[in-house]
Amino acid sequence: MTDVLTVKDQAGTLMQQLAGYVGHRTIAIGLRNGLFQTLAHEPDGISIDDLAAKHGFDAFYLAVWGRAAIGAGVLDRTDTGGVRLAPHMATLLLDKESPTYVGGVFIVLEQHELLTRLEQNLETGERLWWDGCSPEFIAAVSGTGTPFYRRLVPAGLAKVPGLAERLELPARILDTSCGAGVGLVLLAQTYPNATIVGTDGDAHSLELAAERIKEHGIDDRVSLVHSPLEDVTFEAEFDLVTNNISMHECRDLDKVTANVHRALKDGGWFVISDFPFPDTDAGLRTVPGRIMSGIQYFEAQIDDQLLPRATYDDLLGRHGFRELGWFELTPMHAVTYGVR
Repeated sequence: MTDVLTVKDQAGTLMQQLAGYVGHRTIAIGLRNGLFQTLAHEPDGISIDDLAAKHGFDAFYLAVWGRAAIGAGVLDRTDTGGVRLAPHMATLLLDKESPTYVGGVFIVLEQHELLTRLEQNLETGERLWWDGCSPEFIAAVSGTGTPFYRRLVPAGLAKVPGLAERLELPARILDTSCGAGVGLVLLAQTYPNATIVGTDGDAHSLELAAERIKEHGIDDRVSLVHSPLEDVTFEAEFDLVTNNISMHECRDLDKVTANVHRALKDGGWFVISDFPFPDTDAGLRTVPGRIMSGIQYFEAQIDDQLLPRATYDDLLGRHGFRELGWFELTPMHAVTYGVR
């Protein structure tokens, strides 16, 4: 028997949304203005007046922010009345090298390209592509993609039977939709015997990737190709092809998968790291489902949507991949793989 919801119950549902919005904006203010960064260097806490003085901010305004941040659970009050970061918040909000980093998501969700632009184009349905996005948006998205790579390499790849051993030998890796090159650097550092190719359809992202590759001194082992995945034409060259949180953006999934199959050597692996979008209404109402629904606002504008994880089983099976498998790294991060 289904419980009957009262007006009070439903009002509580709406109040949760309002509280979440205030918390989100409070955290974004703290990130954009360096407040959390300062607090990370004050493990014993700091008074609001001293925090305001360090930043040249109005102390009264900052006190309002501080109370909201305490309410959001990201700050704690000290015994002397000051504030400090709540446990683990420095890692979660600031450490871009951590696989648990989520701070970048708050910045992405506030970008014009997400909800605001979609609302402005509800009538026209005018679409967007990456080359029409601001550098700030691309940088923010790169930051949110980093923990996906950090979870995938090497721990995620080590869960794929036989792959870690293969990558200890001289190997060739193709990172498709490599973006700004975070994954290329991580792959090169983790597998020193590998040569790596990154491909992406966005020229600005590849410029950033080239700078990152040169900065890390790995340009002798890492190269870049400017091409959408539908146009990739490699032939039996790679031991591993990876795609990190971009497979759902392909204009023609079947063509891309056929291209990947052709690019792999016999026995090579295709590893897809992506969001597992819920395929039920109950899933949509979970916290991960609600966050991924927010990401869908941008995905819609580039004419795609996140996909249920099982979609990739069907896709790989249609194109002759064998030994299919998958595993979950977080509720918002699943890995699907197959062998050519």
